[in-house]
Amino acid sequence: MSGMPTAPYQDFARTVLGFEFKDIDLLVTALTHRSYVNEHKKSVSAHNERLEFLGDAVLELAVTDFLFANYTEPEGTLTSWRAALVRTESIGEAGDKLGYEPLLRMSKGERQGSERARQQILANAFEAVIGAIYLERGYGDAEDFIKKHITSKLDDILKEGSWRDPKSHLQEVSQRIDGATPQYKVLEEVGPDHDKVFTLGVYVAGTLKGKGTGHSKQMAQQKAARSALKKYQSAEDSLTD
Repeated sequence: MSGMPTAPYQDFARTVLGFEFKDIDLLVTALTHRSYVNEHKKSVSAHNERLEFLGDAVLELAVTDFLFANYTEPEGTLTSWRAALVRTESIGEAGDKLGYEPLLRMSKGERQGSERARQQILANAFEAVIGAIYLERGYGDAEDFIKKHITSKLDDILKEGSWRDPKSHLQEVSQRIDGATPQYKVLEEVGPDHDKVFTLGVYVAGTLKGKGTGHSKQMAQQKAARSALKKYQSAEDSLTD
């Protein structure tokens, strides 16, 4: 990668990650999408998929270490908590907050892609950054990075109940409070067949409780269920205030 400006990457490492990289090419590679290599084959040969593979394993181990050391719940519950912490939405959101998107090297086509594709690229890059930190600094610093940006979210996840399957959870709540089972209805369907976006509403006893949008009906249903659960939670909180 000789000849390419690395100062912005080192600035990011220093100000956001808290240390400088001895091998800054590791961080540059972590923030290089395969599509960029395809567009710059003569000058760039490395993309972030191998670092993502490594970072994914380090992430899963660090989250598992944290849960095992701090909680005594059974395996099934801990597995669900871990899944909630490392799902694409969680790590994509963490990557968004870190603010490395302007440093991501990707093709023009990918940069203009859908929000779903953007979140996936951010999440993959986050895992690749973990891989780069692991190679540069070792497991301890990688684990600290994961604790700061991922496992610190667990309290909110447990409070919201978002680690549970939202549709099953909503059914339990709606039957307990309203004595009725949720019903899902498609409210809107837009876009071409290869990139369709669905908006669904979830109704309980004829009342709209939440809406959700996604690239599949299942995804939209889950988001609608989470929205309805937040509404139920807000109602319960107001009763206890």
